[in-house]
Order: sequence, then structure tokens, then C-alpha cells
Amino acid sequence: MRRTGFFSLLWLCLNVSYICAQADCVLGVGVTNDTVISNVFQLNEAQKQQLLNFGAEVKYRNGLLNTELRNIKERHPQSTVTELRNLAEKYKEVMDSMARVQTMLDKRMLALFNPKQYQLYQLLCKEASRSPFLVEPTVYSDSLYHKN
Repeated sequence: MRRTGFFSLLWLCLNVSYICAQADCVLGVGVTNDTVISNVFQLNEAQKQQLLNFGAEVKYRNGLLNTELRNIKERHPQSTVTELRNLAEKYKEVMDSMARVQTMLDKRMLALFNPKQYQLYQLLCKEASRSPFLVEPTVYSDSLYHKN
């Protein structure tokens, strides 16, 4: 009985910590309208161009992954519970790859932010109860930045 109680408590603690964990604060490069990101963070021209490039890269990579999803769905047997479970695992792998692509390109864009833009990103993440990606912002020679 004590062993069952211990495992039940352990299971409960793991699930509560999973539920309470904050989600990543996604910038949404390639998904969110570029104008919105550009206006909110007051991007300079070089940053705007990189935003377009990164957005195109997200769309290209996700297009390939969407093709892979269609192929999995069309070609994978779906007659038994085991086959459906295998299909779900393959589907999850591709969806995880899409999330990794988004994270990678969001971080690349955030690394181009100046310290003030990055602070705004962190503030917006905090207001949304999300965990910001940690990157080192760029200090531009034409920007004035004073640490308070």
C-alpha cells in the first residue's frame, strides 16, 4: 500500500509540474504578420530584411515537413491500434520538427534585436505568462543604449 501511495504521489507531482510549466514565448517569424512584428519592435531596415528571409525559410522548411506529414498519412497502414499508434508517433516527430524550426528561426531573429527591443520582447512574454527565449541581443553602432 505504501509503495502504491508513493508512486501515486510521484505521478501527481510530475503531472502538476508539467501543467504549471510556462510555454515558450514564440515570436512567430513566418507565421505572425511581418508588419506586426516590425511595428511592435520598431525594426530597422536590416532587421526587416532578415525577418523576410527568416519567414521565407520557416515557410520553406514547414512546406517540406507538411509534405512529409501527407506522405505519412497516405502511406502508413491504419488498420490496427498498433499501426495507429505508430502513425501518431511519426506524426508527433514531424510536428516536433516544426516546433524546432520555429524556435530556431525565432531565436535567430531575436539575436538581431537590440537590447531595448529584446527587453520589450521579455516584457511582452512576462505579460503573457510565457518563458522568453534567451539570446544575446545585438548592440548596433547607430543605436543609443544606456543600462539603467
